[in-house]
Amino acid sequence: MDFPAAAAASAAAAQEEAGDMKTNQFLEQLHDDQIVAAIHAAEKKTSGEIRVYISHRKIDDALAAAAAQFQKLGMTKTKYRNAVLIFVAPRSHQFAIVGDEAVHRHCGDAFWQSVAAETSGHFKNSEFTQGIIQAVRKAGELLAAHFPPQADSGNELPDKVEHD
Repeated sequence: MDFPAAAAASAAAAQEEAGDMKTNQFLEQLHDDQIVAAIHAAEKKTSGEIRVYISHRKIDDALAAAAAQFQKLGMTKTKYRNAVLIFVAPRSHQFAIVGDEAVHRHCGDAFWQSVAAETSGHFKNSEFTQGIIQAVRKAGELLAAHFPPQADSGNELPDKVEHD
């Protein structure tokens, strides 16, 4: 697997219990269009890529599921290896935030823990869309600081919320 161990270790710190997340409530309150707008706004300031994936399945380990989905979505194939995946599994009350190898080189566990704590706080207050948007913004700020837009970077991955 191309997914770097260092990034996986850092993402483990971002894995957090997602509060009292009821699947139907989560999906009913989720506003994909607002999340996509946040992704688009964040990516305008960087060559990095941000994806959001909502798993409707019950999973045991959000980090392992996120790492697998990161691969499946082709996120290790970005030109600068600077993609971030926000993976949410409402049935399992879990989420994970995973960054590719170049992202990991520029942040540490404290960054992921901070983003996870903020996201978890929103989730615990049933602010599901806001929680994801906050994670997108924070990831976007990190990407913009270390990966400015490049003339040849373009939008390598679709800006949408993926569901299974």
